[in-house]
Amino acid sequence: MSRLLIITFILSSLLSCEQPIFKIKNTEVVDWEHIKKEKVLTILAENGPASFFIVKGKNMGYEYELLHEFAKDNDIRLKIKMVQNLDSIFTQLYDFEGDVIACNLTVTPERKKLVRFTTPHLISHQVLVQRNPVKKAKNDSTATDVLITEIEQLKGKTVTVWNNSTHRQQLEKLNETLKLNLTIVPLEGDITTEEIIRMVSEGQLDYTIADENIAKINQIYWSNLNIDLKLSSDESIAFAVRLSSPKLQKKLNSWLNDRKNRSTIGEVKRKYFERRNLARKANSAFSSASGNQLSPYDNIIKEEAKNIGWDWRLISSVIYQESKFETYKTSWAGAFGIFQFMPATAAAYGINENSSAEAQIKAGIRKLDKNYKQWLLVLDDSLEAIHFTLATFNAGRAHVDDARALAGFFGKDSSKWFGHVDSMILGLSKPKYYKHKVVKYGYMRGLQTFEYIYEVMERYEEYRHAFPE
Repeated sequence: MSRLLIITFILSSLLSCEQPIFKIKNTEVVDWEHIKKEKVLTILAENGPASFFIVKGKNMGYEYELLHEFAKDNDIRLKIKMVQNLDSIFTQLYDFEGDVIACNLTVTPERKKLVRFTTPHLISHQVLVQRNPVKKAKNDSTATDVLITEIEQLKGKTVTVWNNSTHRQQLEKLNETLKLNLTIVPLEGDITTEEIIRMVSEGQLDYTIADENIAKINQIYWSNLNIDLKLSSDESIAFAVRLSSPKLQKKLNSWLNDRKNRSTIGEVKRKYFERRNLARKANSAFSSASGNQLSPYDNIIKEEAKNIGWDWRLISSVIYQESKFETYKTSWAGAFGIFQFMPATAAAYGINENSSAEAQIKAGIRKLDKNYKQWLLVLDDSLEAIHFTLATFNAGRAHVDDARALAGFFGKDSSKWFGHVDSMILGLSKPKYYKHKVVKYGYMRGLQTFEYIYEVMERYEEYRHAFPE
């Protein structure tokens, strides 16, 4: 990988006069060529419907879906790194934890000194988020809250915002220009805009500021909110990449500006900013944006996971890969239920199609544990044992052993999955490999297993960030 000469930018007042100095140093070049070669684009996203969230195991989010379409068109994978504290987002970008910031980021002159912005994918403006007046009684004209309809009515009020946001900048500008005598309460970046809006809805806070696109999503499921008062002119919202990634910026711009993608982009916008069904999903108990449950089966998965020493979120990732948590799901081959057992295997573990979800989960975890213990007898690395356990669960031990034999013959490490045995699993769909003298069980559709391990482990990382312990 090529390297730039050490460059150091000392950028004070990045987002506000109180923003700590941020430094860029020792940057490696990770641009489009590298991403295309590795076939992985990593995005830094925040937890919320405008950026990225998880509903009953499924990845969703406005900016996530745009980048998901971009990734599909360019034959690369999309990897998500959920940002737990927005104050660290630029540091994470330059620490190469991600390639693209997808956090509803407003384009500002100060930020342009730090990152390259793409073509804006959204135009929005800042609004005051407040509660609608509530009458005390049916015939009482007195409201418990007074609706603010003019900026001047904010005089003497207390407004809570993220400290390092453009919202605070705008409030300070209005406060100084109009002599509003505002009390501005700054919050750290570990509290999301959605969480602040919820606190306004529930009466814990009186007012906050949000971009209209985010406010509109939240207004759907917090019906007592009013977002009519506009506080800024229109602003551009865009993706951001490192200064050292001009080719990635160009590639994203090309996709965003391509006329054939307009209908796709428009449909994603309508899905997230106009339709009520999305808001119900974002506000469900099984949404990372509003709840703390991944699925209806968290408790039983956690209990059983402890028994085998696995992370419950990894097992949840396996279940989502198999059935998306749907107990009624049946495959074309006859596999059924939460873990997609074939009937003969299911019988060996004491379950059938009529077994409860709890029984199916217990049986699936017992099978994972059995395979895992078998691999620990062969492999020294417990993480590699997990990879091979997943491969066995998907393809069966015989084909995995064939792939290991091929790995040994072709000079690869038969005890490592990624970059070694996984490439041989792919090879088992080609005559050169499945007819090889070391192969005992012949042809298999290796791509399915190759993808299976990668997707389960990637989803596990996403679950870990979205549902931290």
